Amino acid sequence: MSEPRRIAVLGLARSGRAAALLALARGLEVYASDAADTPTTRDAVDAIRAAGGRAQTGAHDIAAIAECELLVVSPGIPPTAPVLADERVARVPQVSELEFGSRWLRSRVVAVTGTNGKTTVTSLVAHLLGHAGVNTVAAGNIGLPLSEIARADEQPEVVVAEASSFQLAGIDRFDPEIGVLTNLAGDHLDRYPSVEAYYADKQKLFRNAHPDSRWILNADDPRALELAGDSRGLRWLFSLAGPLPDGQRGAWRADDELFARLDPTSDPVRLVRTRELGLIGPHNHANALAASLAALLIGVAPVFVREGLRTFAPLEHRMQPVIDAGGVLWVNDSKATNLDSTRVALRGLDRSVVLLLGGRHKGEPYTGLLDDARGRVRVVVAYGEAAPIIEADLGPHLPVVRVDGAFESVLDAATQAAQPGDVVLLSPACSSYDMFTDFEDRGRRFSELARRIAARGLEVANGA
Repeated sequence: MSEPRRIAVLGLARSGRAAALLALARGLEVYASDAADTPTTRDAVDAIRAAGGRAQTGAHDIAAIAECELLVVSPGIPPTAPVLADERVARVPQVSELEFGSRWLRSRVVAVTGTNGKTTVTSLVAHLLGHAGVNTVAAGNIGLPLSEIARADEQPEVVVAEASSFQLAGIDRFDPEIGVLTNLAGDHLDRYPSVEAYYADKQKLFRNAHPDSRWILNADDPRALELAGDSRGLRWLFSLAGPLPDGQRGAWRADDELFARLDPTSDPVRLVRTRELGLIGPHNHANALAASLAALLIGVAPVFVREGLRTFAPLEHRMQPVIDAGGVLWVNDSKATNLDSTRVALRGLDRSVVLLLGGRHKGEPYTGLLDDARGRVRVVVAYGEAAPIIEADLGPHLPVVRVDGAFESVLDAATQAAQPGDVVLLSPACSSYDMFTDFEDRGRRFSELARRIAARGLEVANGA
């Protein structure tokens, strides 16, 4: 089959814009559109037109899309979007921007997917490689489209790509040198009809597996091992449950130290003690193991992996300590947009918790938090659109304070509930779109208000 010459792009956020500009730079004809008419989409239209393409906002030209030989669909457009339901559009082969951008990459690719920990692992792999002097960028769902990298004349030696299920849903030839699967849990049930459908898109990471593929898998997650199935290639496992069996390639935690063994016949290499990591919680020990394996497989020497693990700082919005004031630690885990993320966050804390839970409901019952919340969570502060559901699910089992007002009121309620020695944890288990632009906006607002509350407390303590 010949390569397409006419490309349609749906969605003009960063990835759609990047895909359109890449296609134009490679001499292809482009039509791009977005149903939204915003400053961002209008800027994208101007850039695409300036580069020689056709583009519009506020509507889609079905006839123009139908004339194209390939359709690049941005991850924010759900499969149920009316434009995709049109039979003329449905006949055009569809791919994701991840797939399209990867076709033009000359870099080695490490792809990271899973339900939780993707961004931390992606960032940590890039940090470890960069610390060793490898020209590396973190890309994909983390914010930088592969198409933007592929358009540049000079490409990095390694691209570490965070791959979401939405992006993997549209792959065809995508074939990373190394693939990492962090874990699996239910998520995005507001978009997928079932957990199985969500997992099916994750499984496409292994679609183009071959004997030289290298896979890094979570030995502690039977679902992740099952998803990989009998895919071709070599496997390295990581585990928090102690040393792997003799002859097994991988990495593990034992006696509060991290170890790795790339070759089944070699002795394990000691990496770091867990207390040397700047990351909170056992789940981040697992993330460090996965990232270390990826770096070692790229060829980074263990000494640089050790140094990189010690110097990596927590990412914003992912179990990020904000401030410790009056004996209360405020922690921003705004990226926790599903129940499993919140469960993991709770397991990583050894102090009593005032849990901020809420936002836009994503389909799972909040009773799924009870096993990890009992004995850890002293008070739940429920807010946002999901507040009535949270109150109904958890109220019979835990103290729940429901706040129907602004986010400032949510933090005021948390302040009143918190006692010295507590953690006030924003780990919402919901999306942010009822009150905020995205989870980053939510996390920044939480951090800003937490610092303001802490400063106000200090003023009171000083008699101001």
